[in-house]
Amino acid sequence: MIYKEFGKTGIKMSTLGFGAMRLPMRGAEIDDDLAIPMMHRAFELGVNYIDTAPYYCDKLSEAAVGRAVKGRRDKIYVSTKNPIENDSADDWRGRLENSLKNLDMDYIDFYHFWGINLAGFKHWETLTNGPLQAAEHAKSEGLIKHISFSFHDDAKNLREIVDSGRFESLLIQYNLLDRSNEENLIYAKEKGLGVVIMGPVGGGKLGAPSELIRGLLKEKPTSTAEMAMRFVLANPNVDIALSGMSTMTQVEENAQIAARLSHLTDAEITQIKKILEENKKLAELYCTSCDYCKPCPQEINIPHLFGIMNTHRVYELTEHAISLYNETMRGTAWTKSESPLKCTQCGVCEKKCPQKLPIIKQLKETHETLYRA
Repeated sequence: MIYKEFGKTGIKMSTLGFGAMRLPMRGAEIDDDLAIPMMHRAFELGVNYIDTAPYYCDKLSEAAVGRAVKGRRDKIYVSTKNPIENDSADDWRGRLENSLKNLDMDYIDFYHFWGINLAGFKHWETLTNGPLQAAEHAKSEGLIKHISFSFHDDAKNLREIVDSGRFESLLIQYNLLDRSNEENLIYAKEKGLGVVIMGPVGGGKLGAPSELIRGLLKEKPTSTAEMAMRFVLANPNVDIALSGMSTMTQVEENAQIAARLSHLTDAEITQIKKILEENKKLAELYCTSCDYCKPCPQEINIPHLFGIMNTHRVYELTEHAISLYNETMRGTAWTKSESPLKCTQCGVCEKKCPQKLPIIKQLKETHETLYRA
C-alpha cells in the first residue's frame, strides 16, 4: 500500500479508503460473516481509512464498522458524518453522540459536515450557538479529532468554505466522467486540507464494462473500474480514493491497483482528457442538461433520462445505463422521473429547447433502448 501525507494533520493515510456504504446484507441485517472479513482483509492489505455514515446500509453501517475496528482502533482512522438537520447545536451534539454509540468508540477521527453547500455554511457562520460551534466544542473535548466536510454544491462555491479555515479535510466528487472539481482539488491541497475522493468509479457507473473507457490506454486495463481508479489515483492532489466495496474480490483488486507505484503518465492523462472532452461534446449534441425543457407537465425528467441515454450511447456503459433507467422507471432511483410513455406530445419542451432537439422522438428512443419489462 502507498501512503500520503494527509493535509496538515501529520497523518500518513493509505491512498485507498474503504467506503462502508455497500456492505453485504442478509435480509434486513448486515452479513457480518462477509462484511467483517472484508474490512479486516482491507486493513491487512494496508488500508487505514474507513468511511461510514448514519444512514448507510439501512442505518447499520456505523455499528458494523465499529465491530470491524475492534482491537485495531489505534491503527485505523474512522470517518463518519453529521447530516445537520437543523440549526440546533444540541441536536448536532445528539447526532454525534448517537454515532459514537453506534461505533462503540470514545472518539471519531474525521467527523464530516455531511453534504454541505455554501449557502448553508454561510448561514451557520452567522449563528452564535449552532453546528459550527458545537463541532469546535466537541473537538476541544476530544470527541472528534478533525473537523471535515463533504461537498455536493456547485464547484465554484467550494473555495469560500475552504478559506474559512474551519476544516482539515474534505470529501469531494471526482472521476473520469466528472472533472468539475479538478481545480478545487489543487486549491484544497494548496490550502493544506486532506483530500478524499468519493465516487472514483462514478458511484458504480464506471464499474460497468466499457470498451471505450478501457481503450483510453494503449495497454488496456483489465476493467473499466481499474481505469477509473488509476485515473483518480494518478492525480497528485488526491490523497485518498474512497471505494464502496461489497465483495472480497473488490477489496483485493482495489488494493492491488492502489499499490501501483505509477498509475498514468502525464502524456496518458493528457490523451485521456482530450478523448473525454471530445466525447463530452458528442454528448452535448444530444442534450446539454441546461434544464430549459423543465418542468414537464407529465413530470418526465427529460435531462436525467437523456443523461442516462448518453451513458449508453456515448460512453458505452450500457449495463449501468439499463440498470439506472429501470430503477428510475420503478421509482427506486435517487433522481425521480415519470415514464416517457406518459408523454402527451404537447411539445412544450421542444419549444423551450435551445438546441431544438426532437425531444419527443428521443424520449421514445430512450425508452425503447433501455427499458426492460
